[in-house]
Amino acid sequence: MIQAVIGCQWGDEGKGKIVDLLTQDADFVVRFHGGNNAGHTVINKFGKFPLHLVPSGICNSKTTCLITNGVILDLEVLFMEIKALNEAGIKTKGRLIISPRCHLIMPYHKILDRLYDEAKGKEKTGTTGRGIGPTYADKVSYNGIRIFDLLNPRLFSRKLKTQLKIKNKIISSLGEEPLHERKILKEFGYYRKKITPYVGETLTVLQDAVKKKKTILLEGAHGFFLDNDWGTYPFCTATSIVPGSINSTCGLPLFPQRVVAIVKAYTTRVGGGPFPTELKNKIGNLIRERGNEFGTTTGRPRRCGWFDAEIVQFSCQITGATEIALTKLDVLDGLEEIKICVGYEYMGKKVRYFDREAEFLFKVKPVYKVMKGWGKPISNIRKYQDLPREAKEYIKEISRLVGVTVKIISVGPERNQTILCQ
Repeated sequence: MIQAVIGCQWGDEGKGKIVDLLTQDADFVVRFHGGNNAGHTVINKFGKFPLHLVPSGICNSKTTCLITNGVILDLEVLFMEIKALNEAGIKTKGRLIISPRCHLIMPYHKILDRLYDEAKGKEKTGTTGRGIGPTYADKVSYNGIRIFDLLNPRLFSRKLKTQLKIKNKIISSLGEEPLHERKILKEFGYYRKKITPYVGETLTVLQDAVKKKKTILLEGAHGFFLDNDWGTYPFCTATSIVPGSINSTCGLPLFPQRVVAIVKAYTTRVGGGPFPTELKNKIGNLIRERGNEFGTTTGRPRRCGWFDAEIVQFSCQITGATEIALTKLDVLDGLEEIKICVGYEYMGKKVRYFDREAEFLFKVKPVYKVMKGWGKPISNIRKYQDLPREAKEYIKEISRLVGVTVKIISVGPERNQTILCQ
């Protein structure tokens, strides 16, 4: 069985916890796109792990984890994660396989990421500065460097020399000091030795798993509305996030039979871009503090707002979601009333998310349905029937508006703080 866990808002929905939960029954967990600009936090008996590249299923000793060709790698970050996992007693060698087709984030990519955004002035999009966009740009413009290249010292040196001729001119023109080839060669020579035991052909592993009817869990790295095609472009990431992209990003020719849409009980966003339900008031601040809404990757405070059924309905439709995992419901404990955005208006007329571009979404007015909150704390509840009536009504209304049933409810960060609905 092929399953996918996809964030269906602007990211930070709690994908790491849900993957950690579902991986208990998975043979393989796969990171198939993105880079270390996404962070998934896993909390279990081994400790707390903010994972940016290693699949969240690594904590299950029976699971093999794959990083496939759609992922780009910052090797410094990768080995920091591996070290933290090993120190906690979690084995990675023999269980983590990395495709040699993965492109590498080079030092010049990080510099260019920052310089490009600064050069835009008021038009900047607020990137994470991790070099993601420039790395993918090099990939599609035939200037990328892959693990294949790194494993061949002579080829790596030749390609690096060519790229520095190009990149140093740009870097210098934007006021920065050029990079030195010798320093980079030394750094990546060290990484070459460390990554060699992990490199393997992930395509054949996955195709063999399909033949043997193994359970494969695909771990989405970003929220749907950061998708390069369907998200709020240009306030988005560089890759395709939808499950349909798995054919190109990991080689699986089959669409997942189960697609779990991860959504928070409210909405958050990091960085610039439109956010129709954003709360710039004490309720938004309260949600941020209660939910610890600060970026796993950047530490930046997240913008917070009410649940937006208009965007979640759209993302679930495009991703083919078969069920919803609703996270952080406990953060809304104690609020007298809770609002759900049921649609948008513009100049008195009903409009849809997909009607126009991102600039248009800055101007729309959210239409809300007001629901009664619940006073009882719910973080210790483990059965759906034990939830307060108001909480159950809120969950049912989300399912009705989105058109997809909520089957998993998270009421806290720990793995066992989860309610599984029948």
